[in-house]
Amino acid sequence: MPLAIYVLGLSVFALGTSEFMIAGLLPSIAADLGVSIPDAGLLVSAFAAGMIVGAPLLAAATLRLPRKLTMLAMLAVFALGHAGGALAPTYEVLFTSRVVCALACAGFWAVAAVTAMSLVPAGRRGRAMAVVVGGLTTANVLGVPAGTFVGQHGGWRAAFWAVGALAIVAFAGVLALIPASAGRTGERPRLRAELRAYRDREVWLALVISALTVATSMATFSYLAPLLTDVTGLAPGWIPVLLGVYGVGALTGVTLGGRLADTRPLTTLAAALGGTLVVLVLIGLAASSAPVTVVAIFLLGLLGFVTNPSLNTRVFTLAGDAPTLAGATNVTAFNVGIVVAPWLGGLAIEAGSGYAGVAWVSVALGVAALAGVALAAALARRAPVPALVR
Repeated sequence: MPLAIYVLGLSVFALGTSEFMIAGLLPSIAADLGVSIPDAGLLVSAFAAGMIVGAPLLAAATLRLPRKLTMLAMLAVFALGHAGGALAPTYEVLFTSRVVCALACAGFWAVAAVTAMSLVPAGRRGRAMAVVVGGLTTANVLGVPAGTFVGQHGGWRAAFWAVGALAIVAFAGVLALIPASAGRTGERPRLRAELRAYRDREVWLALVISALTVATSMATFSYLAPLLTDVTGLAPGWIPVLLGVYGVGALTGVTLGGRLADTRPLTTLAAALGGTLVVLVLIGLAASSAPVTVVAIFLLGLLGFVTNPSLNTRVFTLAGDAPTLAGATNVTAFNVGIVVAPWLGGLAIEAGSGYAGVAWVSVALGVAALAGVALAAALARRAPVPALVR
C-alpha cells in the first residue's frame, strides 16, 4: 500500500477528531460562551449539515482543479477554521467556524476517496479505502478521547488548537507525498459527464443502501450512554471504556472489510447486516444484562464498520466515469444516515419505548438496508460487472 494512502488516512483522522470530539466539549463550551447545552449541541448538527450540503457542491466546484491542490486548499481552510474557532469570542462566531470546517471536511473527503482509488490497482481499492476510513475509526478510538482530555484539562479552545495543528501536519504530508498527477485520467473532467452517472438506478440504490446501513448502527449508538446507565445499570465511569470497546470492534471491522470489499462486496454487506440484526435483537431483549451488552457493543462496532469499504467501492464502481461526484454523494449519504438515525431514535424514546427500544428502530432500518442489498444483487446479476454480484 503506497505511503500516500496512509497520509490520506492521517488527514481523515484529523477531520474525524474534529467532527466527533465536540460532543465531549459541550458543557465547557456552553459555560464559556453563555449558551445552553442544547444550543451548544447545535454545533454538532451544523457540522453534519455542512457535510451533507458541502460534499456534492464542493466536488462540482473543484472538479477541474488538480486533486492535490484541492486537498491542500481544504486542509488549509480546515486549519484556519479551527484557529477561528479557538479564538471565537461568541457562540455565533464558533457556529460559523464549524460550518466552514464542515465544508472543508466534505470537500477533502470527496477528493481524498477518489484519489485513494487512483493510487492502487482495481483489486486493492477496498483495502485502500479501509486505510482511509480507518483514519475516521481511529479518530473515534484515540482522537476523540484525546481531544476531550485536552479540552477538559486545557480548556475547549486548546482542543481546537490541537486539531488545527494536526491538520497542518496532514497538509505537510499531502504536500510531500501525494503525487501531483494523482487521480488524473488523461481527460479533463466534465460536470455534465459526471452527472450522467446519476441516470443509473443502481447508483441511487447504492447510495440509499449506504444511508440505511449507516443509520442501522447509528440509531442505537447515538443513545449508547443512557442505555448503559439507565438500562444495563452500569456506572458512568464505564461509558468511556465501552466506547473504546466499540472503537476496537470498529477498527477490526474496517480492516477486515477492506479485504472483503475487493472480492465479495454484496456478500459482505448481506452477512454484516444480517449479523447486525441479530446483535440488535439481543440488545433489544437483553440490554439489562451487562455481559450480553458488552459483547453486543463490540460486535455492533465490528459489523457496522466491516461494511464501510464495500459501500464505498460499490458506489465508485457503479458510477464509472463519475468518481468525484460519486465519492461526494456517498459522503452525503453517510451523513444523512448519521443525522436521521438519532432523530428516529429520539422519536421512539419520546413515544415511550425507552432506550432499549431504540434497538428496534435500528432493526427496522437494518431490514430495509438488507432488502436494498437483495435488490442490488438481483440487478447486478444482469450487469457487466460480475464482482458486484458476489
